[in-house]
Amino acid sequence: MKKVITTASEKFLAAYLNNASPTGFESKGQQMWLDYIKPYIDSYFTDNYGSVVGVINPDAPYKVVIEAHADEISWFVHYITKDGFIYLRRNGGSDHMIAPSKRVNIHTDKGIVKAIFGWPAIHMRALKEETPSMKNIFLDCGCDSKEAVEKLGVHVGCVVTFEDEFMILNKNKYVGRALDNRVGGFMIAEVARLLKEEKTRLPFGLYIVNSVQEEVGLRGAEMIAKRIKPDVAIITDVCHDTHTPMVDKIENGDLKSGDGPVLTYGPAVQNNLLKQLIATAQENKIPFQRAAVSRATGTDTDAFAYSNEGVASALISLPLRYMHTTVETVQKEDVENTIRLILAVVKSIEAGQDFRYF
Repeated sequence: MKKVITTASEKFLAAYLNNASPTGFESKGQQMWLDYIKPYIDSYFTDNYGSVVGVINPDAPYKVVIEAHADEISWFVHYITKDGFIYLRRNGGSDHMIAPSKRVNIHTDKGIVKAIFGWPAIHMRALKEETPSMKNIFLDCGCDSKEAVEKLGVHVGCVVTFEDEFMILNKNKYVGRALDNRVGGFMIAEVARLLKEEKTRLPFGLYIVNSVQEEVGLRGAEMIAKRIKPDVAIITDVCHDTHTPMVDKIENGDLKSGDGPVLTYGPAVQNNLLKQLIATAQENKIPFQRAAVSRATGTDTDAFAYSNEGVASALISLPLRYMHTTVETVQKEDVENTIRLILAVVKSIEAGQDFRYF
């Protein structure tokens, strides 16, 4: 198959992932994303909380959405001790177990303040082995008093992100923090690019949506779905690669990086749209995997499916290793195949297509 990710687009992906976009503070990353897709869209709009929508054929009455979420997990400064140590609260599903010895950036009005997650030496834990928890992890920014910390611009409410940056592992794996789910934003942007380069004329309005605040309850998608009022929504997010050590396939399913995007069965997924996704993958010889969810998908699919009077919605997921760590990992081939599938499905939809069962 012809490669769909170019050197230029991969360079954008690296810059986009390296930029911090904590939940509730996504604006800089959203501007980067918008600047990238502007040559490939006819118009765009944003909302009060920072979701961005690029539109192709904005005057068409029938509306199709392809969507990802832009935010990454992070931390909030919660309490500063008199000795200058900083305790935190989660902003999204941040993992306290990986925190000790990590380097972080504290985002302040004065700029980035560097800090580290401190942790007692192994020599002092021999008799009573402590495990990381929200009660004992803390930041050290090199200050010896609360006043010195505050002089740097750090205060309660400042957002904190891990420092780790993007890399390519063994030439075929993308690694970094926030692949969940800015890799999704990258993939839908690439769909817009390919539609433009191929000079594809769509018979409907295509809304390329990068939503905020998914990590705290699908909030951005809820807001933007009500504004767009789409007829169809195809959501992309990440799911778990279950082929690494310590993962139970009976509990989590059998999904593997390199075996293609994952199509999900569940109540929020409209079955006729799902059948069209499967048929499109098969017709285009795009490998795919299947997953089933109980009740909700836990992704923005739920927000779109149950918005307004109900939107025909489906989920295309990208298998990812080590979710909510700083070394989230995806297979480059899966990224390309997910882009191919979204592109092919968009091309397969007809203006006015009715997905109702009867």
